Amino acid sequence: MFSAEQLDAIIKAYDIRGLVDGQVTPDFAFALGCAFAKFLEEEREPSTVVIGEDMRPSSPLLATAFADGVTSMGFDVIRIGLASTDMLYFAAGKLNVPGAMFTASHNPAEYNGIKLCKSGARPIGKESGLVRIRDLILHGVPIAMRNPGRSKEQPMLEDYVEFLLSLFDAEKTSSARRLKVVIDAGNGMAGHTAPAVMEKLNVDVTPMYFELDGTFPHHEANPLDQANIIDLQKKVRKVKADIGLAFDGDADRCFLVDENGDPVDPSTLTALIALRELKRKPGSTIIYNLISSKAVPEIVEENGGKAVRSRVGHSYIKKLMADTGAIFGGEHSGHFYFGNFWRADSGMLAALFALSELAASDLPLSKLLAPYSRYFSSGEINTRVENTADSLEFIKASFEQDYPIDDLDGYTITGPDWWFNVRGSNTEPLLRLNVEAHSVDQMKRVRDQVLALIR
Repeated sequence: MFSAEQLDAIIKAYDIRGLVDGQVTPDFAFALGCAFAKFLEEEREPSTVVIGEDMRPSSPLLATAFADGVTSMGFDVIRIGLASTDMLYFAAGKLNVPGAMFTASHNPAEYNGIKLCKSGARPIGKESGLVRIRDLILHGVPIAMRNPGRSKEQPMLEDYVEFLLSLFDAEKTSSARRLKVVIDAGNGMAGHTAPAVMEKLNVDVTPMYFELDGTFPHHEANPLDQANIIDLQKKVRKVKADIGLAFDGDADRCFLVDENGDPVDPSTLTALIALRELKRKPGSTIIYNLISSKAVPEIVEENGGKAVRSRVGHSYIKKLMADTGAIFGGEHSGHFYFGNFWRADSGMLAALFALSELAASDLPLSKLLAPYSRYFSSGEINTRVENTADSLEFIKASFEQDYPIDDLDGYTITGPDWWFNVRGSNTEPLLRLNVEAHSVDQMKRVRDQVLALIR
């Protein structure tokens, strides 16, 4: 029913994503539900699947078709309805059952997708199950000749909020100074979760784009792109807020804007949260991905922690956290992973930790974060190329005589007062470049030198 080419176009390294028209369809969602149940049976996982969905117009129909596929295999289904991705991970962790979240995160309205996990919110990526699930769909899964499973609805928002608040000192925050907070939900799922969380805190919230609208009428729900936080920056300055928070479409990523309206580097927030978690559990392991600022491992080691470097991607970070017993992990893309949140990522929990630290301090956010920002970064620069493998080898050959090269994920090349990483995209013929240096001028020189080689 589905060709290998069709499946390979939408089954990515970490999730499933594609166009609603012709790729991620109800027929596909049904087949995926059957295959997922079969995969879970092979893995001896619990025979119940929890399902969440975002606000995209296509999500309810796709989630229902998927649920029909799951129950046709004799598995039960728990529908939690509208949810952020971290709320789905919470449900999979709390109930200790596998999960499926229907979302295309920050992609435009014509896309949708599915993020899958095992019980306890354990990730499923290509190496850990997506290849097997793809093969099951490709070859067809005979629908089990047994009683169909049952489906029930179970709201989880209140439980999710209560659990998040239990992971940091909410009482201490409520007795500290009252913060003015601007939140840009981008018409995504933070418009559903943020009101329920913020009403419990000592904050005055100025909401932006809280209306759930999967057509994203104001801007793309991708705060990693600076163009999409301009409205938030303006609002923070206008209302003289202490902090601005921007969430992506499924609210698993959070980005900060300081009191001046300036964006906060995600590595800076990683360092802040890492230090907070090390105070809670001294000497612990912290994971950071290889495009994070080198300030992150420096700060972790200076404060008695053990910093462990990871490839980019949630499935790699979550596995490394499990292998090392890490209490926290941060990615430069705005994903933050918490050991006591089933090693899953939560934009809302990262936001709560930032609010807590800010409320407990007399300093404005820019001053509070200044010690964690030591170097100058280019941000991620994407360039379309003919052949990613050939381009990578050309760059390597240009530097390998003079500088050490690390190949954990693409190539990381380190000079005396700079480093850069260049790696291929998992889904497109793109090279992704990140440069960091001790000065702005040095960063620009290295950036331009490498871009000239790429282009």
